[in-house]
Amino acid sequence: MENDITRRVAAEFFGTFWLVFAGCGSAVLAAAFPALGIGFLGVSLAFGLTVLSMAYAVGHISGGHFNPAVTIGLWSAGKCANKHVLPYVVAQVVAAVIAAGVLWMIASGKPGWQPEGFASNGYGDLSPGKYSLGACFLTEVIMTFFFLFVIIGSTSKGAATGFAGIPIGLALTLIHLVSIPVTNTSVNPARSTGPALLAGGDHVAQLWLFWIAPIAGAVLAGLVSRWLHNDALPDTMIVENSPAPTV
Repeated sequence: MENDITRRVAAEFFGTFWLVFAGCGSAVLAAAFPALGIGFLGVSLAFGLTVLSMAYAVGHISGGHFNPAVTIGLWSAGKCANKHVLPYVVAQVVAAVIAAGVLWMIASGKPGWQPEGFASNGYGDLSPGKYSLGACFLTEVIMTFFFLFVIIGSTSKGAATGFAGIPIGLALTLIHLVSIPVTNTSVNPARSTGPALLAGGDHVAQLWLFWIAPIAGAVLAGLVSRWLHNDALPDTMIVENSPAPTV
């Protein structure tokens, strides 16, 4: 049993590290070369691809959450055991902070590099489009709700076997395409925490929103999905027809 939880936590660590390092790195490192910038589409695809690749790499070990909101949302849906919630969330946050630190070390190796927001999330003056707190909060709740809705639906009984990683990765890509201008897209408290701690100042002060709103959206999706699909499993995200699941 101890070996099982250790493997699960390690899988969540590596998956979350990859999501934050590669996803945020696509924005931070590409931004250093504006002429070669990959734009909203490139960054959105990068986040989707991190989830897609790690869902198949380690999803069969831990369920492939890589996101505290996903873990808590799946718990509310009855698809994540109580004993896994805290270890998963701790591993995800630690991985995100370490990934942000490694990304900072690489990015700062370029002469004259300025961190600016360092791919952090924000509202008001820290929102890419200067959207209000209310608009950003609502965006994060809705985006995370539908992210979990896709995750749970694509890994439920009756869904296409073994293909869950594809709609989940594409859903995260779509979420970024819509919400980067609003909040710089979180839907993931760990992803928000790592860059914010490095960026400091107001980015840390605004971090509360990117914990509360995604978790609220995820829990709501979990409760709705528990009723809609009516096949919640008590222990894990690894369901019979989805050997390569979720985020």
